[in-house]
Amino acid sequence: MAYFFSTPLDIDIRLDDSEDDRQMVDVKLDKNRREKCPLYKDGESVKGAVTIRPKDGKRLEHTGIKVQFIGTIEMFFDRGNHYEFLSLMQELAAPGDLQHPQTYDFEFKNVEKQYESYNGINVKLRYFIRVTVSRRLADVIREKDIWVYSYRQPPDINSSIKMDVGIEDCLHIEFEYSKNKYHLKDVIVGRIYFLLVRLKIKHMELSIIRRETTGTPPNQYNESETLVRFEIMDGSPSRGETIPIRLFLGGFDLTPTFREVNKKYSTRYYLSLVLIDEVAERIPLHSCIAFRIPMPEPTSSHASYESLAQTHLPRVYRG
Repeated sequence: MAYFFSTPLDIDIRLDDSEDDRQMVDVKLDKNRREKCPLYKDGESVKGAVTIRPKDGKRLEHTGIKVQFIGTIEMFFDRGNHYEFLSLMQELAAPGDLQHPQTYDFEFKNVEKQYESYNGINVKLRYFIRVTVSRRLADVIREKDIWVYSYRQPPDINSSIKMDVGIEDCLHIEFEYSKNKYHLKDVIVGRIYFLLVRLKIKHMELSIIRRETTGTPPNQYNESETLVRFEIMDGSPSRGETIPIRLFLGGFDLTPTFREVNKKYSTRYYLSLVLIDEVAERIPLHSCIAFRIPMPEPTSSHASYESLAQTHLPRVYRG
């Protein structure tokens, strides 16, 4: 049966520098699968070569060969409807026939890639090369994904987060984080100060939560995912006690913050501080933070930062 569904040719798509000098991004497909994609920036040309090999040396008739560079947003709850925000096309060959392997070069110059790649819970934004060999019976199509980053300069203003919260006559705490905007290799630094403690607190947790919003009302979906959770205090604190916070972000599966991408989706991040008392009641305190892609750094600097982060990682519990 497989014979009837096999394609009469092989298509190989090779991007220039994709395996040599170009940085590769390790992309999470699902809980158990990852793949590496070549990294591109906004305005960068995408070029390479397509090799088509007829199987068994048989003569292959076709009605044209084309290559496309496509950007789409795929909503998982709206299967079958892909929203194309970018589509470029080049003809590689006019109608004819093939009997031997043939290689075609292509180049899409200075392509505007206005959005960053994203693979979320309910939505995926992807850029890919698509090669189509048109035939009378059925087209043969192959695709190859790339990954796109947008590098942003650090914000001019990056205010601290400071809040006083409490329960009347029972609990009064002050917590502070040094800033509210971070890059993906940054360090979250803060402190929690206990002004009044009349509850028996068993322990305290700090979590990073990603909230993804897709669609528009009334067909809007919200999904929250706890990316990391760790314990910062074990046992009941005393009045006047200060608990320091230092969390290195480099080892976690974070993305930038996205706001109304093509009016299709948003992602926001929250720092969640949770106190658990002796009857297991949870007291959550949420603070919204923003993430961005860090500007590229020299290899040596990056390596030293990673080694530093690994040395100081706190106790981590995956959520």
